[in-house]
Amino acid sequence: MHYRAIVRILGLLVALFSVTMIPPALISLVFEDGSGLPFIIAFLMCVATGTVMWYPNRYHRKELRAKEGFLIVVLFWTVLASFGAIPFILLEQPSMTVTDAFFESFSGLTTTGATVIEGIEFLPHSIQFYRQQLQWLGGMGIIVLAVAILPILGVGGMQLYRAETPGPVKDSKMTPRIADTAKHLWYIYLSLTIACTGAYMIAGMDWFDAVCHSFATVAIGGFSTHDASLGYFDSPMVNAVCSIFLLIAALNFSLHYAAASSRSVKGYLRDPEFKAFLCIQFALIMICFLVLTLSGYYGSAEEALDQAMIQAVSISTTAGFATTDFSSWPAFLPILLIFSSFIGGCASSTGGGLKVVRVLLLFLQGKREVDRLIHPKAVYSVKLGERAMPDRVVEAVWGFFSAYAIVFVVIMIGMIATGLDNISAFTATAATLNNLGPGLGSVAGTYSEVTDAGKWLLVLAMLFGRLEVFSLLVLFSPTFWRS
Repeated sequence: MHYRAIVRILGLLVALFSVTMIPPALISLVFEDGSGLPFIIAFLMCVATGTVMWYPNRYHRKELRAKEGFLIVVLFWTVLASFGAIPFILLEQPSMTVTDAFFESFSGLTTTGATVIEGIEFLPHSIQFYRQQLQWLGGMGIIVLAVAILPILGVGGMQLYRAETPGPVKDSKMTPRIADTAKHLWYIYLSLTIACTGAYMIAGMDWFDAVCHSFATVAIGGFSTHDASLGYFDSPMVNAVCSIFLLIAALNFSLHYAAASSRSVKGYLRDPEFKAFLCIQFALIMICFLVLTLSGYYGSAEEALDQAMIQAVSISTTAGFATTDFSSWPAFLPILLIFSSFIGGCASSTGGGLKVVRVLLLFLQGKREVDRLIHPKAVYSVKLGERAMPDRVVEAVWGFFSAYAIVFVVIMIGMIATGLDNISAFTATAATLNNLGPGLGSVAGTYSEVTDAGKWLLVLAMLFGRLEVFSLLVLFSPTFWRS
């Protein structure tokens, strides 16, 4: 293990992260809210720490293997989120404990959207902006950004990219060079953010809310500048804009790149994961709409459709924006929506959850086993579209699902042990592991009632969800640490 090379790269990345403290400080000057000092201090601490880590190791340039890539990713997300907590710790109002500050920072960077803050609209504008910015950076992954703009990382960029990019298939690149791939990802990401900001402004938001909510929408994060989230605006047009951009952000970004480069949407139509994703979204919206309409929960069918669409899309893509208290919806809808977050977005999207392609492969594998029971001598293959999937891929998906289930059960039992009731513990674990945010019961609004031990457990769940379980689990293997 090339530890000094790892420390060198980590120092560069921490120094890079210091730049993210500048925009909130400038926002503080624009609104004159007097909260710029915490960001200046955080900026100096990041620069100093990054320099101390990089300078003694500046000549240690080694080719990164896969194991170094995984270690850098896990270390960087942990260290970055820890430095991200500094402005929260230094806040005078509201006064936050170290645990709450770390919870809020990890929740933002992992695009979970769970919060311990009450009275969000009364926060300084700089803090409001900073929370949204954390989600935007975490959405695509700041390490991909680092690989794109820091060529001094040299060889080994692909190892970082594979470890960081969400999704079950990580060996393909959109362009021959990894730096070009990362740049194209960020061009698409930035373009979507700008388009989303413009759409929110047309829908009636002011520029600040539009920018902040576009950050959280494209990142599928769920943070808002208001306690009532999107419900504050009480606007079907705002809800429609949010739903559309959440659906776009939840799609595989390589499909966006293919569509932009070829100027054709045929790639979407041929992709089996895209088709499955749209079918799932349509089914969820229709189920919610029919139940809400038949129960008479809303006064009109139009309002029922509006609320059904935004809540179904928001929760199933793991964004977690709220326009109403969905936990009070009739029948099975709250539990259905929580379970839908386990599916999440498509591979290589900013969404959380298991990912649609994995769920689709699990379904196809289950169907194959049923067919084998009926015709034991027949030979069946798992096909994704027209392509037969290698058994290695199917086995990897089953392994991922098993690890995901084990991590979920262990953390949920730990949450029950901290004093949460069963429903709150179940949904809090689901909401953090799937990077969703809101749950049911005592965590339907904020997580302020969760004990400190429970919050640290949920921080671990956020990391497992953001790093897709294996990237973190691999560090617990003795084999990993053998040179």
